[in-house]
Amino acid sequence: MQTKITELFGIQHPIIQGGMVWCSGWRLASAVSEAGGLGLLGAGSMHPDTLRYHIQQCKQATRKPFGVNVPLLYPEIERIMHIIMEENVPIVFTSAGSPKTWTSTLQSKGIKVAHVVSNPLFAQKSEQAGVDALVAEGFEAGGHNGREELTTFCLIPMVRAVTQLPLIAAGGVHSRASYRAALVLGADCVQIGTRFALSEESSAHPEFKSFCRNLQPGQTQLMLKRITPTRLAENPFAKQVQEAERAGADEMQLSALLGKGRAKKGIFEGDLIEGELEIGQVAGSSKRAETVADIFADLI
Repeated sequence: MQTKITELFGIQHPIIQGGMVWCSGWRLASAVSEAGGLGLLGAGSMHPDTLRYHIQQCKQATRKPFGVNVPLLYPEIERIMHIIMEENVPIVFTSAGSPKTWTSTLQSKGIKVAHVVSNPLFAQKSEQAGVDALVAEGFEAGGHNGREELTTFCLIPMVRAVTQLPLIAAGGVHSRASYRAALVLGADCVQIGTRFALSEESSAHPEFKSFCRNLQPGQTQLMLKRITPTRLAENPFAKQVQEAERAGADEMQLSALLGKGRAKKGIFEGDLIEGELEIGQVAGSSKRAETVADIFADLI
């Protein structure tokens, strides 16, 4: 299937894998690219030297296009961006910050830039910043999220109404039906996070994957709204967060509770008690272990 996104990125299928923290290493990204989609490395959980290693490994594993997802609030953002440019990464997805900061610099090196938005206003601002494509991400998605709590299938037509830029739908896309529905609503492509996060090639811990496959409807919630809205699966740590929020905890208190390394502890190390388990609402729809090849065969 050819769309504006397949033409822009030079890929076969309009399917992009989310660049998720602690899940999206070179094995997952290269497998998705080899299958004809676009694989993304998740720079949000990588030190600069680690990112360079994963970029180089990805180049060895596939000759097809791949990219890097970069949260713009990353503390070592300049080093990350310079590594991406030095390594001639062809595509960058940016989020959690202003697209004006890096878009033109990246494009001057021949890099295509897509930016993640959660409402139509941000889509217009991103277009003004000169991005090549937009990711409209609804609040069903796992991890960091928009404050508007717009669902994906409401957001897609809202964004399409204000821009003709190539549009990628993200959040809650899991099945062949939701993939097709996103395209019908005006998207040119889908970005799938949760299903790939639970795949065999994902670098997430097996205990995390198994736990998420057994989640029931309603067992993920949008939390930490005073800091950065984040969708988490229910576990003892998430309950601590909920109790603190009900008690009126301020940003400083929530930041102290969150501490450092919570997502790594939960997603990468498999600590289901004290870890932060970031995952989307559709997690329980993945009932069995599957490879990237299995996922593409099902979707296509």
